[in-house]
Amino acid sequence: MKKWIPFLAIAATILLTTLSLTLFTQNTSESATAHTEVEAETEQNGEQQSGDTLLQNNIDNVITGDSAHVDNTIENNISGGSDTDVGNDVSNQVDVTGDADVTNDISNNIHQGTHDEDAREEESDDGNNEEENRSDNGNGTEESNGKEEESDNGSNGDSNGTDEATNGEDVPDIVWGVDSADITTDEMLACVRENFGDPQIWGRYIGTNEGASYGLTQEEVELLHSEDIPILVIYNHFNDGTGYEHGQNHAQAAVDMARDFGIPEGVALFLNVEPIYPIEANFILGWYDVISESEYSNGIYGVFHPDQEVNIAYEAAVEQNPDILENTFVWTASPNHGITTQENAPEYNPDAPEGSLIAGLQYGLDAETCNIDTNLFNGEVFEVLWSDDE
Repeated sequence: MKKWIPFLAIAATILLTTLSLTLFTQNTSESATAHTEVEAETEQNGEQQSGDTLLQNNIDNVITGDSAHVDNTIENNISGGSDTDVGNDVSNQVDVTGDADVTNDISNNIHQGTHDEDAREEESDDGNNEEENRSDNGNGTEESNGKEEESDNGSNGDSNGTDEATNGEDVPDIVWGVDSADITTDEMLACVRENFGDPQIWGRYIGTNEGASYGLTQEEVELLHSEDIPILVIYNHFNDGTGYEHGQNHAQAAVDMARDFGIPEGVALFLNVEPIYPIEANFILGWYDVISESEYSNGIYGVFHPDQEVNIAYEAAVEQNPDILENTFVWTASPNHGITTQENAPEYNPDAPEGSLIAGLQYGLDAETCNIDTNLFNGEVFEVLWSDDE
């Protein structure tokens, strides 16, 4: 019996000096209509006076339904020991038809001489959310939104580490929005939402043009940005689109107005070409040359039907300077389907020059209620809008 005593002592030492904790949770909701809320919270406390500490937390959430709110919280409080190995594995598999909000909050509080923390997070893989709207005439718009959330946890040395994952949203292909010549107020925003839909983009003019449009105000910027609505910036202070130098002068005026108003670099300034204006290639060339040398991006609005002057002038300008085609966002007002609600928006079928960078389609003009035009915008245009991130 005495010969086994040393081996038993060694086994007891290993058992007392090694702590291994594993947590596995799986949350699943298969309801097609219910709002899914999942909260998984773990708190592990390990205390050792000496020896090694091994800590492993595993959380696996599998969620289906209409929408999901997932809040994963892991708090590890460890003191003592000579070496610590901490692993946190979080996997969120979210497949919902609506919004998904995932937060991973991980805190490792380790107080000891030395430690080696291995924090591993698994990236969530969410399926695309698809929403289809059909109008009375059978046309429809489709939006496919993919949402991906990542957790990132790292703590080095003896300090405590707490990292909270942020949610990132993929830009949808097509979004619904409006533009208006009127000043945006709380009442107007409520009017649009009550009667038409929830705009994801709002087009507004810089500088007041008497008899045509009110200029964008700082109060509007604060309101729209507080609602997470980016602004499409429009310049309309001309009615004669002829001459290269004339185009340069108006481009410089637009740049000066944008700078004075505090519009950040990278935002597109859209040249508003009304169908009653004369327009030629030289004017577009002059506009493009000045804007492209500034801190702003190029945009142009007009009725880009193949037989319209703006379309003909634009294609002629591209023949002289092919860079225009690659670097100018085209916002077209053709074809016109008439004002609709967001739910009954028509098929996205913009008329635009072949190979052009299409910003969107203004498909409805002059709503009697709220004084707006209705649009379908290409998701790529978000990169040149004035958002709250700027």
